[in-house]
Amino acid sequence: MKAVALSVALSTLLATCGLVAYDRLVVRPGRVIGVVDLSEVYRTKETEFAKLLTASKSDAERQRALDIASAFAKRLPAALDELPADCHCLVMLKSAVAGTTTNTLDLTPLLKAKLERERRS
Repeated sequence: MKAVALSVALSTLLATCGLVAYDRLVVRPGRVIGVVDLSEVYRTKETEFAKLLTASKSDAERQRALDIASAFAKRLPAALDELPADCHCLVMLKSAVAGTTTNTLDLTPLLKAKLERERRS
């Protein structure tokens, strides 16, 4: 009788440990959703671009502003592609998510930092 009780207790303990490990390592990381407010990023860059363009007095300065806008347009898709690997989560547009949960991460500051870092290098 003692051996059966010990066997049942050990089996229960192993099953519980397996379920806890599965929950922590597989289920919970899969439920994390990263959101990006792309319209905020665009508005920020649009404002910066407009300031550069209106403050420019020569064609060279206007061309520099256009080059900055063109470089941003090339950097943005690459930075967006890197986000899922950085957070190990599904990344969606903030406007596509109806509400936030504890499993929702705002990745907008990370995206802005990536774009600034790439611009400076």
